[in-house]
Amino acid sequence: MASSRTLQRLHQLIWALIYGGLSALVLGIATARTDAAVGWGLIAVGGLAAVAGVVLIGVRSRLDEASGL
Repeated sequence: MASSRTLQRLHQLIWALIYGGLSALVLGIATARTDAAVGWGLIAVGGLAAVAGVVLIGVRSRLDEASGL
């Protein structure tokens, strides 16, 4: 049982990880043309962040909201 505040924070974290990760991934792809090391670093970090966000969606789907009883 998770409180609604905890679920809201988790929801915000999920979308920040997904959108931030995909943005870093795209930036890494664009940067890799001029500086391969920096580009691949951004690709790796962005990909991991996006995957972490998707995994947290699975975690969120298994949590129940605490009833106010």
